[in-house]
Amino acid sequence: MVSGSAPPPLSKSKKRLILFATILGSAMGWLDGTVVNVALPQIQRALHAGAAEVQWVMNAYLLFLGALLLLGGAAGDRYGRRRVFLTGVVIFTLASIACALSPDARLLVVARAVQGIGAALLTPASLALLSANFPDNERGQAIGLWAGLGAVTAAAGPLVGGWLVDQVSWRAIFFINVPLAVGTIVLTLVATPESRDPGAKHLDAPGAVLCAVSLGLLTWGLTVAGSQGFHSMWVLAVIAAGVLGGALFALVEARSKSPMLPFALFKSRDFLATNLLTLLLYFALSGALFFLPFELIRIHGYPAAAAGAAILPFPLVMGALSSLTGRLSDRIGPRWFLAAGPVIAGAGLALLGWAAGQSSYWTGVFPAVLTIAIGMTLAVAPLTTTVMSSVPQEHAGAASGINNAVSRIAGLLAIAAMSLIFSAVFDHVLQPLLDALHTPAELRPPRGSALTVDFGGHGDVMFKSSERSAFHRAYTLVMLLAGGCAAAGGVLAGVFVKDRKAQVDKVQGGKAPEGGASDH
Repeated sequence: MVSGSAPPPLSKSKKRLILFATILGSAMGWLDGTVVNVALPQIQRALHAGAAEVQWVMNAYLLFLGALLLLGGAAGDRYGRRRVFLTGVVIFTLASIACALSPDARLLVVARAVQGIGAALLTPASLALLSANFPDNERGQAIGLWAGLGAVTAAAGPLVGGWLVDQVSWRAIFFINVPLAVGTIVLTLVATPESRDPGAKHLDAPGAVLCAVSLGLLTWGLTVAGSQGFHSMWVLAVIAAGVLGGALFALVEARSKSPMLPFALFKSRDFLATNLLTLLLYFALSGALFFLPFELIRIHGYPAAAAGAAILPFPLVMGALSSLTGRLSDRIGPRWFLAAGPVIAGAGLALLGWAAGQSSYWTGVFPAVLTIAIGMTLAVAPLTTTVMSSVPQEHAGAASGINNAVSRIAGLLAIAAMSLIFSAVFDHVLQPLLDALHTPAELRPPRGSALTVDFGGHGDVMFKSSERSAFHRAYTLVMLLAGGCAAAGGVLAGVFVKDRKAQVDKVQGGKAPEGGASDH
């Protein structure tokens, strides 16, 4: 099939298999974006990793995923979405096996980076395959199922991963990708036709390199600043180089004949607004889900499986209601879903901060997670559908790549920036408390080590109480920050996203909206 033409007359069973294939393949990327969180404390102990190495187990994956998603989307348009999707699945699976067999933290970080490369190919291609094979009147429901079941997988990851960590080993969380990959490959080969953009002639290698380098420098600088502080000229120089690299990337993209970041797509107000919403919403969610397992495991003593089960309301709610949300969004327009959902999710994130220190799950964590789940369920399917509907069909791969890149880059920056804020607040609150206890310097945790402190490792009750108090202050602040970011995204969407219901009605009545799929 050629992109830009009507989808082929596929049978319902074929379309169902295509949907299952894209969900199963994307599930690997979504799963590894969350399943590692609950395993980090055990990985840290087993591999004797420091605070920075723990962050890089997450950041290496997010860095290469975020930096190369744009290139992955463009590659799918150029070489074929099915081909690029399958290539990404194979790379991701081999890297997962390497992660499981890693003997030390450095090799694990390298393998996680390769996982990110594979995910950068398969993720945008999966969504582009849906757009290419489902007509307009079915696309919202299909993307709703894709987004909803993907969110179920991502949110269920900590539960599955926690059980594997407790019962088997942290290494088992990477081996579970192998059967998922086999199923994905079989379904894709059997049911999925190839599609591409005939106008895509070249790939933007200079842009890909600049994007990866600039993000890497910025992330590394923010991560190291947690222990060295911003007074270090080396840290400031690295961060400045990352910002300069980002400016050069924008310049190269503006002048490229085949940019992986086509700025013309941002002429669509819906596309611009929904990507800004994506940035704020996933910055908030990724930061919160990074810190929640540390609160539950280190402070409250949850086993890894219990920490994963703590967010079980999230996948249950999203799995049950995302398809319905997608259908309702198609009927009445996405604007108010995109406004209300992030505000509700933001309230849930703020509730997590308010619940810091509460020992009861049912009065502390549960109401917050349930509120986040309701908000994200309202937002995710309409957000994805609006992104894909706001640009011409031939740019489906690029649009998918951009939006996925924004969400992953948001997660990358959230972990780096919020870890920096968390450590700074922890140190700022803890030091006066220890001064009051006349705690000798050799017993004090080093600065920037908030995420590696063993809260059960000291016999002095007042010392442990001081550390817990500092941890809760820092945890509360980052959760409130996350809630504010999510709510700000909802306000932005309510103001700037157009109500597309009238345009959908025209399409269903046989009249295309002016300007095609793009809402310029």
